[in-house]
Amino acid sequence: MSAVLDHHAHDDHHDHHAPTGWRRWVFATNHKDIGTLYLLFSFSMLMIGGVLALGIRAELFQPGLQFINPELFNQLTTMHGLIMVFGAIMPAFVGFANWMIPLQIGASDMAFARMNNFSFWLMIPAALLLSTSFFMPGGAPAAGWTLYAPLTLQMGPSMDTGIFALHLLGASSIMGSINIIVTILNMRAPGMTLMKMPMFCWTWLITAYLLIAVMPVLAGAITMTLTDRHFGTSFFNPAGGGDPVMYQHIFWFFGHPEVYIMILPAFGIISQIVPAFARKKLFGYASMVYATSSIAILSFIVWAHHMFTSGMPVTGQLFFMYATMLIAVPTAVKIFNWIATMWQGSMTFETPMLFAVGFIFVFTLGGFTGLILAMAPIDIQLHDTYYVVAHFHYVLVAGSLYAMFAGYYYWSPKWTGVMYNETRGKIHFWWSLIAFNVTFFPMHFLGLAGMPRRYADYPMQFADFNAIASIGGFMFGFAQVYFFVFIVIPSMRGKGEKAGQKPWEAAEGLEWEVPSPAPFHTFETPPKLNAAANQIVA
Repeated sequence: MSAVLDHHAHDDHHDHHAPTGWRRWVFATNHKDIGTLYLLFSFSMLMIGGVLALGIRAELFQPGLQFINPELFNQLTTMHGLIMVFGAIMPAFVGFANWMIPLQIGASDMAFARMNNFSFWLMIPAALLLSTSFFMPGGAPAAGWTLYAPLTLQMGPSMDTGIFALHLLGASSIMGSINIIVTILNMRAPGMTLMKMPMFCWTWLITAYLLIAVMPVLAGAITMTLTDRHFGTSFFNPAGGGDPVMYQHIFWFFGHPEVYIMILPAFGIISQIVPAFARKKLFGYASMVYATSSIAILSFIVWAHHMFTSGMPVTGQLFFMYATMLIAVPTAVKIFNWIATMWQGSMTFETPMLFAVGFIFVFTLGGFTGLILAMAPIDIQLHDTYYVVAHFHYVLVAGSLYAMFAGYYYWSPKWTGVMYNETRGKIHFWWSLIAFNVTFFPMHFLGLAGMPRRYADYPMQFADFNAIASIGGFMFGFAQVYFFVFIVIPSMRGKGEKAGQKPWEAAEGLEWEVPSPAPFHTFETPPKLNAAANQIVA
């Protein structure tokens, strides 16, 4: 097999095609370089969003106003949400897609290489607009990351720059999604049928369709906000006959599929890692594909569970309650399949597997709290409390972010050509897991006791749990600095034990059939596959 692989993978005679210096990155059309740019960009946004989160937690450490006024506090909560969702989580998964999808399907690159470059560089001005909005007259937007009217109609000029930034990020997402769909559907290696594709490709294919369906909905909502602000329309302004609740319907029709856009690629990463370290095939591959598709379809009919307190008729509450509870079924299928894959497997617990098991455990907790919030009578009590904050951080931090860490540890030997330091990886895992739970688990109790979110101050009875959460938040933030400084940077600089072509003995997939680090050009001639098992044949 290796003789055939040398022919497909080595690029010794192509080295002179690889651009060097700043041109390599500014004009990048190679999927690996663009993937790297996305990942570095998203980590820098994670740090900025994290600093804003630590500002929030520092203020909430004790009752009373310590460091920041309530107006700035609302700006921090709004920008933390926007930067984390649109600047950190989504671009990171696009980075993984750029790096791994062509390698996993045996394609030479993404379908539209120059559009790929453009969709990345659109994010830089958008990130600058979001990050610098604090320095504009009146400060950053302070309407919550959901940008609800009528608050958005009363904000200063930073609201307009925020809308422009979201338009740029949305255009970037749509172009990236088109690229991913065309690449997966048209550029698979001969012999790789759709049902032989790695799960990561499946989850991204479905995610890309979701993005194309819902990003224009967000664009419509924020464009209507813009025309209400400047062009005399009254979509959401009651004074002119508009309805602020209509904004909520439009936003959440985007917002709920968006939640799955941020978690489905994570499911794909976990579905690659668990079989590799359990040394077994993924249990129930077809059911995983159907479950992912079901989640995507159901995500369109549950949006109003975010709006149980907005005056919905009981019939509406019942429909959205049952539809939301129904999503638990395909999600539980996935959890069951991962556990069944691990059952009686020869498991070892290197860092990728630790993060994968940590993901399954903590994401399941987040899923259960989501099921509780799905019930309208309970949700009416818990709406806009810290219980909701705890729920979605369990899903998005312990969900999306843990899966990204798992994916980084799993694939970084292929990216950099060196193994990360296993001891440091395990320190990062345990530090992150403990700090995360110290931060967010007490928030369930705060929410049950009635503490509302987005408040800069609170009465004395909430003090202890807030102090614990703030300490945990700072611990969690420092864990990610440790990760970058002591794990990512040494690997990028090539420091560490040299990685073999297949550092994980039981890993499957075409990405392990090329040398480590992956050459600049791979699969210039599409590999021919044995259709029964995705292995290259002569």
